[in-house]
Amino acid sequence: MATETPPPAKPQAPLPSTEEFAEVQQSAEFGELRRSHRSFAFPLTIGFIAWYLLYVLLSNYAGGFMGTKVAGNINVALVLGLAQFLTTFLIAWWYARHAATRLDPQAEAIKSRMEGGE
Repeated sequence: MATETPPPAKPQAPLPSTEEFAEVQQSAEFGELRRSHRSFAFPLTIGFIAWYLLYVLLSNYAGGFMGTKVAGNINVALVLGLAQFLTTFLIAWWYARHAATRLDPQAEAIKSRMEGGE
């Protein structure tokens, strides 16, 4: 039985200093990355929480409306409850797409510069 030796370890670049991290944090580029994230995540979070609370309030205080039959034994409450799952997955997909197209390239550029790649 032959054993293979592992490849030689790659030399690691030194980690950035605390001052370098603070400098990057104060940069306009990092500020733009933070704004891109917040301008997407905060409104969606607030919107989804409002949508969820509307569902809970309707369930508690509008029983007649929520019990309205839509088709067969399917009522408004079931449709809105399933819509909660659908919106959760849609928001997750939308955020993943946003992160891949806007946030990840900006973050990678900052990381590359900090590691001395540029």
